[in-house]
Amino acid sequence: MTTTTQVSRKSFPALKNDLILRCAKGEKVERPPCWIMRQAGRYLPEYHEVKDGRDFFECCRNPEIASELTIQPIRRYKNLIDAAIIFSDILVIPQAMGMEVVMLEGKGPHFPNPLRTEEDAIEILNYKVDVLQSLDWAFKAITMTRYRLDGEVPLFGFCGGPYTLLTYMIEGGGSKIFRFVKEWINSKPELSHRILDKISDVAIEFLSQQVVAGAQILQVFESWGGELGSSDFDEFSLPYLKKIATKVPIRLQELGIKEKIPMIVFSKGSWYALDKLCNSGYDCVSLDWLWDPKEAVKINNGRITLQGNLDPGVIYGTDEIIKSKVAKMISGFGGGKQHYIVNLGHGTHPFMDTEKIRVFLEECHKIGSQ
Repeated sequence: MTTTTQVSRKSFPALKNDLILRCAKGEKVERPPCWIMRQAGRYLPEYHEVKDGRDFFECCRNPEIASELTIQPIRRYKNLIDAAIIFSDILVIPQAMGMEVVMLEGKGPHFPNPLRTEEDAIEILNYKVDVLQSLDWAFKAITMTRYRLDGEVPLFGFCGGPYTLLTYMIEGGGSKIFRFVKEWINSKPELSHRILDKISDVAIEFLSQQVVAGAQILQVFESWGGELGSSDFDEFSLPYLKKIATKVPIRLQELGIKEKIPMIVFSKGSWYALDKLCNSGYDCVSLDWLWDPKEAVKINNGRITLQGNLDPGVIYGTDEIIKSKVAKMISGFGGGKQHYIVNLGHGTHPFMDTEKIRVFLEECHKIGSQ
């Protein structure tokens, strides 16, 4: 596998706002940093103008378009968002491993040929992924965006959690009962582990090369982690999340990256696993809206940084209710001067009012600066 790229990180513009990097590393900060999952996306009218009828993955694979979509929320909410996140998708790893994925309008991702048998795992999957070649467009988009941001805010790279990606690869899309992936982990546990291990290897290389390309902070989205029971989470999710947290820094050293790159893990719905996630090697654990901030802070006990966790549905509320719930959330996390990053408990919705999001962001700044 290729181990070098032509990008010189020294050539990137100097960073003007490193608030989120300092906070993720556990340093005391003047106010809690703020960004939003899915902040670059369908709720923005300018997103639809640039997308202009193109296929979703076509936009991801076009570095110019992906870069522009990444920067749109930073431009719209100038000085209110403390990080950009590259416009991409967690399912690019299954694509790199040989699986076809299409985005169906109004329905979400669809795998025309999901893994359903052991033969599928042999015939469909590519176990020798050249990440630099197969995901070259992603790295180009990151590098381009770093220059275009001109140091205004740091840039996130990300990937999907191994169990979440396995779920999509087997289910063929979203699910309510997760019949097929549950069948696999209970009838084909050894095969499931082999694929999870390979997904983890690809994720490690992908995240590491995103940093080489210009990413300054990383997040792993284990979006379906909460669909596992506690013991199954310990077997089929946590070991692979830990592997990523352990091996990315090692790989970065091999690639010549000496600086500390903060890493965040988000395992939606995994309420039983917070204590374990706080000890899993990540610098930050992102929380969904099911958590009471005070209870999460108690469990964390100052070990690492927490992120979250406003219910995205609050954005549909009145300005007064948005402000009230933001204040309560930040207070619950101890005021936010250390170990706390403001975010939603999940991503934005396509139907959200951009001005309501502005209310949320402005109130975060106001409350956090007090």
